[in-house]
Amino acid sequence: MLTLKILFWAMLLIVFYTYLGYGILLYLIIRLKRFFKGKPLKTVLPSDEELPTMTLMICAYNEEEVVAEKMANTLALNYPRDKFRIMWVTDGSNDRTNELLKAYPKVDIVFSPERRGKTAALKHGLRELKTRYVAFTDANTMINPDALREIARLFMDPTVGCVSGEKRVAARKEGEMAAEGEGLYWRYESTLKKWDSELYSAMGAAGELYAVDPTLVREVPDEALLDDFMMSMYIVQAGRRIAYTPDAYALEYGSANIFEESKRKRRIAAGGLQSIWWLRSMLNPLHQPLVAFQYISHRVLRWSITPVALVILLIINILLVALHAGTFYTVMLVLQLLFYLMALAGWWLDRKGHKNKLLYTAYYFVFMNINVFRGMSYLRTHGKSGAWEKARRS
Repeated sequence: MLTLKILFWAMLLIVFYTYLGYGILLYLIIRLKRFFKGKPLKTVLPSDEELPTMTLMICAYNEEEVVAEKMANTLALNYPRDKFRIMWVTDGSNDRTNELLKAYPKVDIVFSPERRGKTAALKHGLRELKTRYVAFTDANTMINPDALREIARLFMDPTVGCVSGEKRVAARKEGEMAAEGEGLYWRYESTLKKWDSELYSAMGAAGELYAVDPTLVREVPDEALLDDFMMSMYIVQAGRRIAYTPDAYALEYGSANIFEESKRKRRIAAGGLQSIWWLRSMLNPLHQPLVAFQYISHRVLRWSITPVALVILLIINILLVALHAGTFYTVMLVLQLLFYLMALAGWWLDRKGHKNKLLYTAYYFVFMNINVFRGMSYLRTHGKSGAWEKARRS
């Protein structure tokens, strides 16, 4: 029984640390750092003369429905026209995307007739790059007018090799629970990224909006499912930081429903497992101690060990109660079962078109962890292809 109790506490600590403990610890470290060094001062945006040249690269596959909206958003960006280029990399698109883009004479269209995946599209675009920096964004995300100026400001710090903007998720209509669940997750994730960046470096950039110094870019494998994460983490591995800023943000609508959201989550989970293997040298605390601490705490645990720990925790708890281990373990089992019943109720209400945020939050938590296991299967079948698997947005 002692062995079971040790395993129970080990699994419980892993789960708690991954989802709450790291955030609490990070917050305390940041508060301590601010006490001794002061809170970072907000600086003004660079003037037109100070701004470097920058390309906004949009990798797209069959995005004819959003071309007009995306171009209107892009042309409204507050960046000098003589220092700003717009590049669409259309990977294997066979709809009217290229035809529609020809209406914008200042757009550089980089087309590949073969659909080889987003990573290959990024590489193709980078070979055509003619500016000092490059920012990446998705065709279906809209960015704020000062986003590129804010990114340029952060690149003035010589320790920064990548800048990550903030992803914001919106629902087209109130009550779209898949979008609202995704939005809740990203608000918490954004807070962690902000604190990570203040401590040392954000642990990866999201493809909705990020920028890199192209001189630091290391080639990402074509089969990479998380090209944005890999490209940004290679920069951290090389000794530069990822600066995170909520003042440069990309707004996109959430997934149309939980099935469409599942497509994204399992692909992200598969890409996370893929990335852990490729970046395994970063797990060594002797090389970059602070990076290893942040990377393992924020990424590795939730993409690999913790979902398994959740399953083991429940099984061991049942065994301990069956062996009459004590009142505490009975209470813990009741709490676990109550949580999973809440998740089941959230799933059932969602299927019926009803709304309860508390129950849906429990459901979304379970849903994310189930998709880690689905990601393991996805990696076996899709791990050799970096091609898009588009999720339909609301």
